[in-house]
Amino acid sequence: MNAPTLLQEAMKPSTSRPAHRRTRAAAFAPACVGNVGVGFDILGHSMAGAGDRAEVRRIDEPVVRIGAIHGTEHELPLDAQHNTAGAALLALRKALGLHHGFEIVLHKGIALGSGMAGSAASCVAALVAANALLDTPLPRESLYGFAMDGEAVASGGRHGDNVGPQLLGGLVLATHDRVLRVPVPSDWHCALVHPHFVLETRKARAALAGHYVLGEFVAQSANLSLLLAGCYQGDATLVRDGLKDVLVEPRRAPLVPNFGRVKQAALDHRALGASISGGGPSVFGWFEHRAEAEAAAVAMRAAFAEVGLESDVFVAPIDGPAATLVDDGVAA
Repeated sequence: MNAPTLLQEAMKPSTSRPAHRRTRAAAFAPACVGNVGVGFDILGHSMAGAGDRAEVRRIDEPVVRIGAIHGTEHELPLDAQHNTAGAALLALRKALGLHHGFEIVLHKGIALGSGMAGSAASCVAALVAANALLDTPLPRESLYGFAMDGEAVASGGRHGDNVGPQLLGGLVLATHDRVLRVPVPSDWHCALVHPHFVLETRKARAALAGHYVLGEFVAQSANLSLLLAGCYQGDATLVRDGLKDVLVEPRRAPLVPNFGRVKQAALDHRALGASISGGGPSVFGWFEHRAEAEAAAVAMRAAFAEVGLESDVFVAPIDGPAATLVDDGVAA
């Protein structure tokens, strides 16, 4: 049964009432490496070590409210329509024809404008929590479209390279209407270094305006194909040949201070490849072994320090975690 059919089934009136109705739930969604260099807007992987938490309460009023946002000094929208988590739950309510509403409290654990998918994490955490409050919860894949609706509030477009991995975990190929997990050897690790520097997503996307050469698209398609084939086969050589972004990275690199030196630090420590995470300024590298990733992360951090930037370091398996309920909030 495909996802649209599952959604249609979930929208049918229930013939029985649950013995206990959940009224509160909380969920945690991890950070994400978006694009993975060669997969602009369609490829990403979740990353343990940071994330956002959403507490959701089921309310009788047919509205979605943002009660509070904690963990950030920056002012974020409390208007549900202009908040990624709020917009996602508005889309969920509309699609399912719900008579009840939701109130959300967000706890930010991912820095804004970091390239670590903070806006997407809030959105996915809220959806996973709200889904647990439905009389008939939806399969994870059926939340994908609502997550993209929420992500569009921050990025200006519906794309799933962040929300897909956060929903399913691991490396995910995310098209406009489906999400597919891509197998990755368990030993392969990612080093992600986040400099204390804000690069807004819309500014990063604006850098991509302009003309492109057809040959660039051909080369990028070839590289993406090599990376995916390498992941499916567990062949590091194929990934090393493919993890080279010739389309987006050259246009965004000037926005990331000392990017060239940071990337080279990863490559000098046997990275399979390295590039900008999401819209930046965080930089990631893929490695066959954790020890290599840890050593590279130190060197990458030092390269940012050369230009006076402190940074946070995360090292974790590429086959990362999915968003999870941290409190199912069951109440009679």
